[in-house]
Amino acid sequence: MISSTTMTPIPYIDRILDQWERDEERDALVCGPVRFTRGQARRRVFQLGHALRGRGLAPGDGVGLLLGNRAESALLVLAVHLIGCRAVMLPPEPGPGELAALIDQSGARLVIADPVHGQRAVLAAGRCASAPVLASLGSPEVPFAEEDVWAVAAQCPVRRPERAPVPGPDEAVTVYYTGGTLGRPKLAAHGRLPYDAVMLAVEAGRAAAPEGGDRVMVATLLTHTSGHVTMLFALLTGSPLVVLPEWDAGAAFTALRDERITMTMVVPPMLYQLLDDPRCQRGALPALRQIMLGAAPVAPHRLRQAVEVFGPVLSQGYGQTECAGITALPAHELPDPGDLGSPLWRSCGRAQPGAELEIRGVDGGRLPPGEAGEVCVRSPMRMLGYWQDPERTAEAVDAEGWLRTGDVGYLDADGYLYLVDRAKDVIVTGTDSGNLYTRVLEDFLHALPGVRHAAAVGVPDEAVGERVRVFLTGAGIDVDGLVDSVTAELGARYAPQEVVLVPELPLTQVGKVDKKALRAGAESASPA
Repeated sequence: MISSTTMTPIPYIDRILDQWERDEERDALVCGPVRFTRGQARRRVFQLGHALRGRGLAPGDGVGLLLGNRAESALLVLAVHLIGCRAVMLPPEPGPGELAALIDQSGARLVIADPVHGQRAVLAAGRCASAPVLASLGSPEVPFAEEDVWAVAAQCPVRRPERAPVPGPDEAVTVYYTGGTLGRPKLAAHGRLPYDAVMLAVEAGRAAAPEGGDRVMVATLLTHTSGHVTMLFALLTGSPLVVLPEWDAGAAFTALRDERITMTMVVPPMLYQLLDDPRCQRGALPALRQIMLGAAPVAPHRLRQAVEVFGPVLSQGYGQTECAGITALPAHELPDPGDLGSPLWRSCGRAQPGAELEIRGVDGGRLPPGEAGEVCVRSPMRMLGYWQDPERTAEAVDAEGWLRTGDVGYLDADGYLYLVDRAKDVIVTGTDSGNLYTRVLEDFLHALPGVRHAAAVGVPDEAVGERVRVFLTGAGIDVDGLVDSVTAELGARYAPQEVVLVPELPLTQVGKVDKKALRAGAESASPA
């Protein structure tokens, strides 16, 4: 494990600003027609820092960020950290009540909202007990805030604001929403060590960069860990960052091609939709040298298809909001697409440098290779804890620093991790209340003819605990033969009691299949 004493003392923001001080006319940020050169980006970060300081913000203060995917959003996040404030990443999904509880618990003094989220911000602020100040990032068509931070910044000095103290290893720098209940959200608080770890990873991988550098596209939310880490990688390497405003497979393909993107990060549903674009053929994206997959397990059948289309450029990573970097499976470790029997198609790799992995049973004891249990990790990328929530922090992180991920998986003899489910997604069914791992079922369903995307959930059933319902997208699916196929391959326990054909599966804002929405609508859905 990497200790804090081995980390560089230089804050990540200085590394980015140093990159932008050189070759000032090169692209730094691109979002559609909006482009910032390095010089423009650097000056605007300084101006935004002055604008925030003008609101009376001091180092350590929380700033809520309810942002869309825009180049301006990336600059604002940097400005918040530049003046030593705590970035509170507010998700766009929750209703006003939950969002208000999140803001209150985070202690954010100021909430800055993208105009597209203006109405949501107003409704949430009206329910906050803490009465935060509300500002906008850009001029909205309908005013909803006291001021437009972007307009105020345009009138501020372009010199760097007074330096903020370097945060200590136990001080929160960024806080992410990661679930919870109304009135008591869970906020994962991260310190500076994850940023230092990313800087070390950037230095270690610098030799692999192509001549002329990379061009990186971020397709997931900048206020989510996946989007934020993608942003960090691009800017710390001096690479232009191309921001996709929202996920659309056609727009993503066009940006990958026209912007000559060399690296990007997507979640599996995004990859599937990209593969289904008729333009996505071998050789169509010659500049692309790395696609990073994360945030959810990928179906082996689709992963092999992606390698056939894009070549050996697919890397996988496993992490979560509480710990962004847990495992990695580099592209060169994936088998040849013709090797259908390799178990590595189902693996998410081995522990990343500095991380330690253990699989633990229900009694907390360490399990041997091949036995499934809860994945536990100790890593410099791990959160400090849940913000202002010592009770739930103690439930998630033990005294030795091991994080309980809530994921179920097993390690093989070579240290490769195989995830089989989220603990909350395991379906408990049958007279013996046995576990059914949805990942196993979904992987098999993805390999059936006509199936484009599949998801399995448990539906409450008084007789057997939970019955299995699967949702499928695709064409020409043999629904009548599906149950027999599942039973023959996986056994009767995995046979779905209900099959629902849908045009598309619901996705969260970060592109994962929204199983919460599937469960909520399961009783009203009509089986095929």
